[in-house]
Amino acid sequence: MTTILQVVPELETGGVERTAVDIAQACKARGWRALVASAGGRLVDELEAAGGEHIAMPLATKNPFIMGANAGRLAEIIRREKVSIIHARSRAPAWSALYAARKTGTPFATTYHGAYGQKNALKAFYNSVMARGDAVIANSHYTAGLIRARHPVAGEMTVIHRGTDIAAISDVPEARINALRESWGVESGKRIVLQLARLTAWKGQKVTIDAFAGLATDLRKNCVLILAGDAQGRNDYVGELEARIAGHGLGEQVRLVGHCADVPAAMNAADVVAVSSVEPEAFGRAAVEAQAAGRPVIVSDLGAVGETVQAPPQVEATQRSGWRIPANDPAALTLTLGEALSLDAEARLALARRAKANAADFSLEAMCEATLEVYDRLIG
Repeated sequence: MTTILQVVPELETGGVERTAVDIAQACKARGWRALVASAGGRLVDELEAAGGEHIAMPLATKNPFIMGANAGRLAEIIRREKVSIIHARSRAPAWSALYAARKTGTPFATTYHGAYGQKNALKAFYNSVMARGDAVIANSHYTAGLIRARHPVAGEMTVIHRGTDIAAISDVPEARINALRESWGVESGKRIVLQLARLTAWKGQKVTIDAFAGLATDLRKNCVLILAGDAQGRNDYVGELEARIAGHGLGEQVRLVGHCADVPAAMNAADVVAVSSVEPEAFGRAAVEAQAAGRPVIVSDLGAVGETVQAPPQVEATQRSGWRIPANDPAALTLTLGEALSLDAEARLALARRAKANAADFSLEAMCEATLEVYDRLIG
């Protein structure tokens, strides 16, 4: 039986973790065996419910001694479980996986998921492991450009956009949406501006708060800003956000609601979605999810978002699927939020149709099919 072993730091939350579970499920549907090694987390139960097998290992560490021990253990797992391909999705575990793959003669695949910082030669070397695969997957054309500029690529490189379960987002029962609104404490009739991203400075929650504060009072008074995301221990940053909210006098209108497990319901509950990153996104799944729900989405014009949101000058304004604005510009976001919130019913419906059509190009099925084709080539 073909056996695929994916290695990730942990299975908590985020695009890397979500994609590992999605690919494991696709492998099982093919009749293959799907193993995922990680330090564990909230997605382990979902992985196992889909038929995948979890192997608990301290793969989130950057300690070189533990990474060396991980490499030896991965080699043992490859031999014992007769692993056909080992696929690394993050740098620290990728170094352990590279050693194990070379020691056992196993095909090694990597997915370059992030626009990793690269300020010196040491960091460049550390990042380079993600370009050392027999097959290298870039999650966007933007990421592929970074790889080509930074590293000699060991094997074949393929662009596979991160996939979204379009059907799960486009068909959400009203009861689920209402239950989520209630859990957030949003009164009936209130409109929601949503930012769904882990709480970290580069995701730009401060920009969104400042922009929301800049809305005209008569427009803002009927809205609530929901910042949904896991702080992952960044308590100082949470304190900074709370201070900023209080400084604007928005304690009743801005909610930090923590991790959101029901992304489809969240996107359908929103009236407008903001993706306010102040550093380049290697892909930006939230923008696709918002469009799949037919919601107006406003994104920072950085990194790969140009591949996921149709907007001028790429298309005419009448054909937009969302808005792209300068990054770290609260005034521009205020202006665009006002425009999106002021759409009449006809314009909003037309935008929703275009957004859903655009999101369909980034489906989960397309991502899984393309990834399994890479596996087929490696096995062949």
